[in-house]
Amino acid sequence: MSLKNNLHKLKEKYKGKKMAPAFNALHTFLYTPNETTHSGSHVRSADDLKRTMNTVIMALVPVLIFGIFNAGYQHYAAVDAANGVIRQASLLGNFLTWDNFIMGAWTVLPLVIVSYVVGLAVEFVFAVIKGHEVEEGYLVTGMLVPLIVPIDTPLWMLAVAVVFGVVIGKEVFGGTGMNILNPALTIRAFLFFAYPTWMSGDKVWVHEAVERAGTADAISGETVLGYLAQGKGSEITYSVSDMFLGFIPGSVGETSTILILLGGLFLIFTKIASWRIMVSAVIGALAMGLIFNGVVEAGWITETSKFYGLMSFDFWQHLIVGGLAFGIVYMATDPVTGSQTDKGKWYYGFFIGFISVMIRVFNPAYPEGVFLAILLMNVFAPTIDHYVVRGNINKRLKRLKNANILPKDAHGEEKKLKVETV
Repeated sequence: MSLKNNLHKLKEKYKGKKMAPAFNALHTFLYTPNETTHSGSHVRSADDLKRTMNTVIMALVPVLIFGIFNAGYQHYAAVDAANGVIRQASLLGNFLTWDNFIMGAWTVLPLVIVSYVVGLAVEFVFAVIKGHEVEEGYLVTGMLVPLIVPIDTPLWMLAVAVVFGVVIGKEVFGGTGMNILNPALTIRAFLFFAYPTWMSGDKVWVHEAVERAGTADAISGETVLGYLAQGKGSEITYSVSDMFLGFIPGSVGETSTILILLGGLFLIFTKIASWRIMVSAVIGALAMGLIFNGVVEAGWITETSKFYGLMSFDFWQHLIVGGLAFGIVYMATDPVTGSQTDKGKWYYGFFIGFISVMIRVFNPAYPEGVFLAILLMNVFAPTIDHYVVRGNINKRLKRLKNANILPKDAHGEEKKLKVETV
């Protein structure tokens, strides 16, 4: 209680001054604001931006915890593989262990800390400069960023990318609610284009596996998509259950499809995320996968083609490897950068899934396309909504034009309405 009182006193002391947004943000982050509306009629709800962001974080926490265990598991599995021992994942046997948790926490938590410290510092600086309140938008972004990067991403590199993503992806547009690109994806895109060798290959997904094994070529930490892109599908040792449960290398939070699915259901139940976007994105991904499978079955692509591995991959398995499921549930459903109309959400989601699988297949150097697909559709979301709204207006005008009942003038005769289409 004394901490709350002291923070409240600081808020009053610096009220109207340059540093007021910083103290207000700290007070709001820890406690419920003690300000109420004094006049006028208002729509009142128990929900607000802070609670919305906290709900999304609640949906991300299981994925984060699993990512911590998986980071440790993949590390020790890779070391064992270098010594000729092949591990078979067992959830209660060799996965949920203290060794895996400690190793994973040692590598994952610094990513989380750097993401939040650097990102919130930038938010505070802009709040003080512009004189507006610090908003809660970065609470989710700060959690998403460490979950969509490789486990061994250098911390300085992550810090640079976070500064770029927050400034260019959000603040230049006016802050939370005004950005046209998802800030977390902007950070991921910056990392990919600025430091491509740290975002692909077979040495970045498993923590220090090469160094701990003591040999440079004894093991490989390549992802499932990496094997397929290189035409090494026959070397994949992971089962479908491993892929679905998440016992595979990959970015920190993208591997466990089952936890991502449960998180998606939670967001739908709490009405935070759009089920239309999720369902249509899944349909789009399956449609593109079916097309590629059909091309292979028709014999138009042979095994010598560099596209064969990913084209012949079972269409439904695209959903359980890579970041597709994670992107659909947590990134595509961003209410700020996605489509706002119900019909627009179907188009928006479908093209995200469709384009994601297309990029996977046609870009072997970067077989993970969901984040680029979402950024592309972020740009087109306003256009989609524009045409949906215009189509609705034209439909109503056409209905009015063909209506039998028209208003009458003073002489009791029906008025002639001039209807123009837009």
